[in-house]
Amino acid sequence: MKMFGTLGRSLALAMALGSSAAWAQQDPPITLDTHVDIPFAFMHDVRFDAASSPVLKVDLDKMERGGLDAAFFIVYVPQGPLTPAGYADAVAQAQRKYDAIALMLKTYPDRIRLATTPDQVRANRAAGKLSAMIGVENGYSLGHDIKNLDAAYARGARYVGLAHMGHNDLCTSSTPEADLGDPPLSDAGISDFGRSMVRRANQLGIMVDVSHSSDACVRDVLALSSAPIIASHSSSRALTNHPRNLPDDLLRAIAAKGGVIQAVAYKGFLKLDPGRELAEKALQAQVARQAGDKVYDSEKHDYLPAYIEGMRRIDAAFPLPTVDDFAAHIRHMVDVAGIDHVGIASDFDGGGGITGWMDASQTRNVTAALRRQGFNDDDIAKLWGGNLLRVWGDVEKHADAKHSTR
Repeated sequence: MKMFGTLGRSLALAMALGSSAAWAQQDPPITLDTHVDIPFAFMHDVRFDAASSPVLKVDLDKMERGGLDAAFFIVYVPQGPLTPAGYADAVAQAQRKYDAIALMLKTYPDRIRLATTPDQVRANRAAGKLSAMIGVENGYSLGHDIKNLDAAYARGARYVGLAHMGHNDLCTSSTPEADLGDPPLSDAGISDFGRSMVRRANQLGIMVDVSHSSDACVRDVLALSSAPIIASHSSSRALTNHPRNLPDDLLRAIAAKGGVIQAVAYKGFLKLDPGRELAEKALQAQVARQAGDKVYDSEKHDYLPAYIEGMRRIDAAFPLPTVDDFAAHIRHMVDVAGIDHVGIASDFDGGGGITGWMDASQTRNVTAALRRQGFNDDDIAKLWGGNLLRVWGDVEKHADAKHSTR
């Protein structure tokens, strides 16, 4: 019976995934993904050309085929030392990614346009163009200088994530890093610099993003921010007990503040699989050694044939979560936070990818899975972008109000 049930579910999923074209006439008004990573060689290596890439999970062709209208392209830098040299390097790395996004927009202006307001996203959609927005992942790239937040805003950034893996100068992370000297447990939340950054983000109209932040930091930000906040890519801890996910009380608290939590289609946050984790770490170490490196570097090693083939074998041995698993997280998050406070993120090209939504060309499969969960057209429109655009607009209005009272 167990084998028959598994086979039946597999067949049902295969039939659903094979019929995504049937949903093409029922696309939501706007489909918006809040978290798409880019490599440092984006637009500078033919493999990473934004028009059509053999390795990227998001490019313009895949977005158009799958019906993904808009994406936040991410200015991410890994956490490094909290030193003048470390800050300078982080700022320089961030500039490379801003420049790469600008080059994409300059190279393909007939297909994709920058959007720095919700109205521009809607206008681009009406004109048949894709939208590129910019989000900052890891406030470390601000280089411990609040003026760099203003510079990020000027470059088009419209959300800023406080932390990544490892504590930084803004707040504690949900995943401390031993290599950085982080304590395993900490009651600390946001720092004084982090507080100044949140206040300045409220003034500018930049959404404050608490994905990757510790629970203590999230609570501090909720108490401090005078505008709604977001979690750009976080799923449910009640369903998958990973520190990167948000517990139900914080889902409710973000919603109560008027914010939105973007459920993320990342394998480890949808299904705990220790065997897969061990296999991936072993593969990473092996591929790094074969490449003559002491340490695994996703930017360098993830695109090597040995790594790609190794991941195929791991996927076969330890199956990925599915779009239906993802929709179940969304259902739980909606039940807890409300239909007006949940959205969708892929984390593509940063580790995201699940069975049924392996790249942007399969975006309609998510819509189909949401329908199987019982969501109606209005619900799906909110989940696929309506909620995020509303919160973004509220953050803008809040900033305008603060400016008008000066």
